[in-house]
Amino acid sequence: MIAWVRAALGRIFSRENLFALLLCVIIALVIIVTADSAPQWIYQGF
Repeated sequence: MIAWVRAALGRIFSRENLFALLLCVIIALVIIVTADSAPQWIYQGF
């Protein structure tokens, strides 16, 4: 039972999955940090 759980956790938290999770977190943080300044450059030409 413990070996099965350890194997499942090792598959879930593989190197590729951790990299994808880190990339998503970085993208979300960039969107959140720049969200308040979005109208300044979206409506700059109007």
